Order: sequence, then C-alpha cells, then structure tokens
Amino acid sequence: MPSDREFEALAAEVRRCRICEDVLPLGPHPVFQLHPAARILVASQAPGRKVHDTGVPFNDASGERLRRWLGLGREAFYNPRLVAIVPIGLCYPGRGRSGDLPPRPECAPRWRASMLATLVRLELTLAIGQYALDWHLGTERGNLTQIVRRWQEFWPAVVPLPHPSPRNNGWLAQNPWFERELVPQLQQRVAQILRRSRA
Repeated sequence: MPSDREFEALAAEVRRCRICEDVLPLGPHPVFQLHPAARILVASQAPGRKVHDTGVPFNDASGERLRRWLGLGREAFYNPRLVAIVPIGLCYPGRGRSGDLPPRPECAPRWRASMLATLVRLELTLAIGQYALDWHLGTERGNLTQIVRRWQEFWPAVVPLPHPSPRNNGWLAQNPWFERELVPQLQQRVAQILRRSRA
C-alpha cells in the first residue's frame, strides 16, 4: 500500500491539474474520491454540472439511482475507505447537443493508471457507461447493451453498468432484465464486500 505521504502527494497533484484548462467551459475542477483502502471502484464517465459546482461526486439524481442499485446509503457510498470514485474524465467537460460532452481525452492517459494503482485492496470495479467500459473491458467487446447483457462473463471482479442518469430511463424500460437480474446480484456482492471491510 502506498504511504500516506505518497498518496496525499498524488491526490494533491491531481487536484492541481490544468492540462485541459483552455477547453473546459467552467475551468478545471477535478472531482474524485480516492483512498488506498477502498474495496469498490466506481469507474464513471465525467462529472456533471451539479457535481462540478458542489465538488461531490454523484451528488445528483444519477447518484441516487446508483446508490439504490448498489444498496448503499450516502454514508457508506461517501466513505473513501470503502468506495473510490474515479471518472474517466475528472472535470466537467461541458454541454453538447444531447447532454454532457464526452470526457476530455487528455485526462485518463495522464492520471488514471497512477490513481488506480493506489487501490491495492480493490475487489470490485463498476464500469459505468461506454467510456468506462472501453477503458476497463476493451473496445472490441461490443456496445453498452451487449456488454451489460453479458455481465456474468466479467463477474465478480468487474460489473458493467449503464449510466444511472435519468436520461437512460428509456434504456432501463427497454431492458427490464437489468434491474430484475443484475441489480439484486450486485447488491449481494456489495453487501458481502461491506461486511468484510468491517471485519
């Protein structure tokens, strides 16, 4: 496990990052939650506007749904010794025609490997959305629906998930198997990890 000094130095360096400063509409504001003791990694896409404003990851409707999928309350979800939250893009990328823009491409190559290397007790990675799926499972595995439908292939180390945004209500309605089959298994897995972390 990295020493406290090493970990704190990395976190401070990430928070000072300015590599996308010229293209971020609201300026740089890396938002993440990280601690070497974390057992669960939430690998998401990029912060939304509300998260940018508050500095709290998943502090929005997406977070409420994600916590429900995991069976976690806010206290456990925001415990960095249990849950790490490291998006592909650490800063809010701005708005596009049909929602937020993709994560900035400069971010993950610069920071992701060093941040994830601190997670020496990791038991479960939640790959949320296509960009996280591509990073953690590879681009050749298919589109989001195909990958999520084959979730048992990656179990129990990685669980592919759609983004919990209300914009995906249509996807959830078209794929009722997700909340019927995958979510209960995910909740059991998270509960097991939570019990072990308390032992």
